[in-house]
Amino acid sequence: MRRPEGTPPPDAGPTSAQPRPPRYGRYLWLLAVVIIVLLTINRSLSSSGQTGVRPGRVIPAFALPLASGNVNGDANVATHANDGSAGSRPACQVRGSGILNVCELYEGAPLVLALFVDASSCPAVVGEMQALSASYPEVRFAAVAIKGQRQRLRMLIAARGLTGVQVGFDRDGVLASLYEVVSCPQVTFVLPGGAAESRPLLSTPTLAALRARVNELVAAAKARGWRAPAR
Repeated sequence: MRRPEGTPPPDAGPTSAQPRPPRYGRYLWLLAVVIIVLLTINRSLSSSGQTGVRPGRVIPAFALPLASGNVNGDANVATHANDGSAGSRPACQVRGSGILNVCELYEGAPLVLALFVDASSCPAVVGEMQALSASYPEVRFAAVAIKGQRQRLRMLIAARGLTGVQVGFDRDGVLASLYEVVSCPQVTFVLPGGAAESRPLLSTPTLAALRARVNELVAAAKARGWRAPAR
């Protein structure tokens, strides 16, 4: 089931009675999986010239658990009711506490959305987004971890003080194909209403580069009639 519906039991995480795998062994295993997945996706997509969501296209809808919440389950990516394994309800309708719903995020506001894996230098992008979030209160910032371990994500959120960035957990990695992920991280700039404003960033940006792209996103949104709410 791909839908984080209802309020399932909290994710208890590791307990003191459970043996923990070696920290570095787990990290290397995850990194190897990440490399294999990205190389496979890159070969299949780059050959056809596809690199992320194309400008003007509405980004794929999804609803999935927030990494720091207590909702469990795979991502709901349904585009209509009774959409098989994608979900029984349209993803845009699946909302509530503990759920990151991308449709809710881009309703009435520009959105910066990063997809990443919690390995190597990929997570650094969330720190850059956090650094900008206070300067752009009219923009929404969100990041989704592709697979990985939820407890590590919670540690990342705490370590980087992510108060301005919502972090979701894509347990089964379905967004990698929906968003045509060919790099880590992959940052998409979304206009109010859900259309991609420009080509995504396909590498970890500098703070200056990310700021420039956010400025472009805000300017493009205003050019299309969007107005930021009064502070």
